[in-house]
Amino acid sequence: MTKTRLRKSPQRNQTEETGCCKVESIVGIDDRGQLVLPKELRDKAKVKAGDKMAVVSWEKGGEVCCIVMIKADGLTKMVADMLGPIMKDITEK
Repeated sequence: MTKTRLRKSPQRNQTEETGCCKVESIVGIDDRGQLVLPKELRDKAKVKAGDKMAVVSWEKGGEVCCIVMIKADGLTKMVADMLGPIMKDITEK
């Protein structure tokens, strides 16, 4: 079950949706290290053949504990949104 919260955006006076993670499926990895994302998930995430995905890992205690895939187009915007204010602070000083 997905939990969703609605919050008011202080800058735009509109409601934004924020969600949380959930297990969508369990997939196997073949002997070449490949996996198949289920069609229902590809459709829901609007992932199609040829799309680029960034593979992000988290380490805990020297071992990788989590692997996440993010659409490369979304990652570019996410990084720009996070670094933009930081870079502005640095350049203004």
